[in-house]
Amino acid sequence: MPDKVILAYSGGLDTSVAIKWLKDKYGFYVITLTVDVGNERDFSSIRSKALKVGASKALVKDAREIFVDKFVFPALQANAVYEGQYPLATALSRPLIAKLLVELALEEGASSVAHGCTGKGNDQVRFEVGVASLAPELKIIAPAREWGMTREETIDYAQRYGIPTPVTIASPYSIDENLWGRSIECGVLEDPWLEPPEDAFSWTKSPAAAPDEAAYIEIGFDKGIPVSLNGHEMKGTSLVQRLNEIAGDHGIGRIDIVENRLVGIKSREIYEAPAAVVLLEAHQALEALTLSKPQLHFKQIVALEYADLIYNGLWFSTQHHDLSAYTQSTQRFVSGTVRLKLFKGKCSVVGRKSPFSLYSHSLATYDKGDEFDQNAAAGFIHIWGLPVKTQSQIQPPEENKQG
Repeated sequence: MPDKVILAYSGGLDTSVAIKWLKDKYGFYVITLTVDVGNERDFSSIRSKALKVGASKALVKDAREIFVDKFVFPALQANAVYEGQYPLATALSRPLIAKLLVELALEEGASSVAHGCTGKGNDQVRFEVGVASLAPELKIIAPAREWGMTREETIDYAQRYGIPTPVTIASPYSIDENLWGRSIECGVLEDPWLEPPEDAFSWTKSPAAAPDEAAYIEIGFDKGIPVSLNGHEMKGTSLVQRLNEIAGDHGIGRIDIVENRLVGIKSREIYEAPAAVVLLEAHQALEALTLSKPQLHFKQIVALEYADLIYNGLWFSTQHHDLSAYTQSTQRFVSGTVRLKLFKGKCSVVGRKSPFSLYSHSLATYDKGDEFDQNAAAGFIHIWGLPVKTQSQIQPPEENKQG
């Protein structure tokens, strides 16, 4: 019996072509694995397509709950956003898919795993580093990186061998989506000067076409995890999906960024992430209420590192394990409710409350009931500024010497 390979199969152009290519090039017994992370696709048709194209076995795994609970929400607790804008939707799904690939490979006795990533993207790194971390003995094959075909040539290959694909040269968008977001690449989007056309978007209305009346929502958190929407408790997958619908209807979640890819190039990326944008705003507002200043400031540093390691495919690293332990500790008292206003593409926090709030009205108010001892301020300022005053007297700053 020929060697087995487990192919991460999306049903798209590259992975569909990869089935035939792997059989012709290596003589593999190809088993496809399609992972449902909230893609909203007809998985029955995708499975049938894999078998029609030439897969010996085609499996579909519903991983929506584990994706949200074990990957998305921990990243939310960390406020992981790459380069200030990207909520890491695609990046977060890759370590989960890598884990499932490894589990299936070991179960089936496969010698190899394969993916449909090109040599210019980040996903190749995420898949391969993830697999190598979990099962270094497995061989990893990247057909799209090996065959060297352009996108047009890949489409021609598919048409030549009767491989069905929704992608055409006239509509060449490359799309990846899950519950946490949707990424759109290729075609006219590769020119960073051009405004993305409306046909690139699917989850969000144009802010100009959004309702003329604002929507107000309330999100409840327990230890940094969103658990309710407008007072109704919901499991993570349902809450995220509902927020995608509500916020997307108000034009929230469109992201247009020129980002720095791990492989060393800049790439213009378009994302839709309505729920992610809203939940990140809400979570950060609740942290501002419940974390001390040094906790909050240090956690902002951790968030940058956390986002980078996710983007760079290091989910299974010891660095992630250690940062995750710190992040979880900070979330012990991040519980409460945040009220947000959604209007014409903008999400604004308009209220927050928590039983663990560090905000004290009696200390903050300037009206009656003020308990802040203003007389103590002079002494505080004297002690706080003493090192600066002493150094300035003995070692005058250079600007004072210049007249």
